[in-house]
Order: sequence, then structure tokens, then C-alpha cells
Amino acid sequence: MPLNIVVGGFFGDEGKGKICGYLAVRDRPSIAVRGGSINAGHTVVYENRMWRLRIIPSFFVNKDTKLMIAAGALVRLDVLFKEIEETGSRGRVFLDYNTGVIEERHVEEERNDPYLSKTIGSTLQGVGAAARDRVMRRLKTAKDFDVLKEMIVNVSEEVNKSIDRGELVYIEGTQGTFLSLYHGTYPYVTSRDTTASGFASEVGVGPKKVDEVIVVFKSYVTRVGEGPLPGEYSVDEMISRGLVERGTVTGRMRRAAPFNIELAKKAVTINSATQIALTKLDALFPEARNVREWSKLPYEARRWIEEIESVLKTPITLIGTGDDIMYTIDRRIELGILR
Repeated sequence: MPLNIVVGGFFGDEGKGKICGYLAVRDRPSIAVRGGSINAGHTVVYENRMWRLRIIPSFFVNKDTKLMIAAGALVRLDVLFKEIEETGSRGRVFLDYNTGVIEERHVEEERNDPYLSKTIGSTLQGVGAAARDRVMRRLKTAKDFDVLKEMIVNVSEEVNKSIDRGELVYIEGTQGTFLSLYHGTYPYVTSRDTTASGFASEVGVGPKKVDEVIVVFKSYVTRVGEGPLPGEYSVDEMISRGLVERGTVTGRMRRAAPFNIELAKKAVTINSATQIALTKLDALFPEARNVREWSKLPYEARRWIEEIESVLKTPITLIGTGDDIMYTIDRRIELGILR
């Protein structure tokens, strides 16, 4: 399985950082590439430390993995260098020469736009303004900044060569399927395609080279910002159910709703999912907290997972049961996906 893609199945905040962190330790990929931009935060908890990442791949916990940022991604230099220091990954982070760079003027343009700030609920990080400048062919890219000179590579070339050598590569997608500019709840979406195909394109690999697509679902649905959320809980319901969360980037309270099987079906189809990762199982089944073996899960939790598997016709291979990345049930060997 030389190339695997991890993407979100709902509206972001599904726990992709946790899943990617676990896969970094368990699978030890040669290269991990992050797409997307700084408007999406991935949280990694490992060995009593927490990192909230906006651009560095969550695979940084494996010290042998090369960390790359896709040509189709957008970075902000202050965020990039801050995260390099926080993760201790200096010397193994590389950007494509065409990676877009967000400047302060992009941030200001978005913060002064009432439609984005009030109607859409944008994170106001300058991502949309920078994406617009890229489409207009006036955005500066990594090759235009001397400070990035030592970090620039041809990411597509590096990834394709690694795959051809039989090495394992992971692509880490951001946000979620239904925030896709094309396939989401338009206009309440982000400024890029957030599906597996979109992230493969950002990196520069063709669809025939993709072996596994892992779609990550949380055990309930959350959303930051405006837009539809079927079955949305009231704030009081969220509190009573213990589902109160805040966005990693904005700090805003996430809206919440029950697991949505119809949205999950669409996400599996759109992404050609071959596997599903399910996180926050312990939020619905407290007895499952920190369990690491399938057989030790409560019967009700196993039955609920098996019902979802049956409807989605896709194996649920990774199950998150706690905050630390290692509190993960890995069923891939049991289900014949790993040998």
C-alpha cells in the first residue's frame, strides 16, 4: 500500500490529527504530505504533550518521516516557522516551489469583508483571498521567498519517486468532505476541494497510484461557522451530552448533531473510501475510553460500529477511544488489510 490518503468525512473536526499521528507511529511512512491551508487545525496528543497544527503534517511524531507541503496548499510564514520549532522538525520539512503564501494583506481583506465574517462564518485567516489571487495568477509562491530557499523541492516528483520505489506515502487532507467548494454545502464551504481527489491533485499524483482512502468520521457530527447541520442539537443538549467543543483555529464553539448515516454514505461514495476511521467513540460510550482492543469494547459499542459498517459497506479499521494517538483500536490485521 504505497499511497494512502486520509480525509474528513463530515464538516471537519473529525479527528484527522489523531488518526494521522497514530498512523505515523504504527506505519512509519517515508513521506507525509499535507494539503489544505492554515484555516484547519489538527490536534495531536502524544506522550503527555499536545500540539495544535495548522500546516505541518500530523505525521511529525515519526522522526524518520519527511514532512512535505503540497503545491496546492497555502502557508503563512509565521505559522510555518512557529510549528517547525514546536514540533522539532527543522531539517525535514519541505515545501513545493509552487506552494502558495498567504500575506498579511490577505488576512486584512477577509477581516474587512462582512459577507465572509458574518454570513459565511469564515475563519478569516486570509485563505480565501489568497486562493482568489492564485486563480488570478498574482499570488506569490514559495520560490519567491529567500527564507524558504533551503526547504523547496518538487513535491510531486519526490512523492511519485517514493511510490515507485515501493515506499509508503500518506497524504493528509484537511477540513471535511462537505466543506468542499464543489461537493459541499455551497456557499457555506471553504475555498478548495476537500475530497481525496482534490488532495491528490494538490500533491500531484494520479488516481491510479492511490491504494487506500481512509475517510475519518467522528462518532457525532460537528461544524464551525454557518451552514446547514441536519439534526443540530441545542446548546443545552450539547452540554447535557458532553459534546461541547471549540474550533482549533477560531476558538468558536462547534455546533453538534448526531452521527449522520446519509452524509456518511455520500462521503464514502465521493471519496471512494476503502477504509473508515471512527473517532471519539468514548464520547458516546464512556466505558470505551482508552480501550485498545476490539474485544474489550462494550457490546453496545461494537454493535453500533457493526451497524454503520453494514450500511456503509466499508470496513471501520481504526477506532479512536481517547485523546492520545495510541488510544486507537487498529483492526487492519484482523480484517485482512494489513499482513
